[in-house]
Amino acid sequence: MSLTTELIEELRILSHYNLDSFQEGIKVHGSANNESIAAAKRLFEKGLTSQADGGYLTDLGIESAEHIQAALTILSSR
Repeated sequence: MSLTTELIEELRILSHYNLDSFQEGIKVHGSANNESIAAAKRLFEKGLTSQADGGYLTDLGIESAEHIQAALTILSSR
């Protein structure tokens, strides 16, 4: 599997979720760039979020975001 521009944008969106509070969602506004809007829709279609424009993480989304954010922490540390 290669990292496509689309996949990187999906990872970027998942990295923005606050995992300390699952009651806190995000909203990708219509004024966002087209890549972010499309990525948010794909995450919804994959069952990771509750809404096509962001919303809350589903159980699968929580698990995915936890792994992504952990990997980013590891890769960002010295």
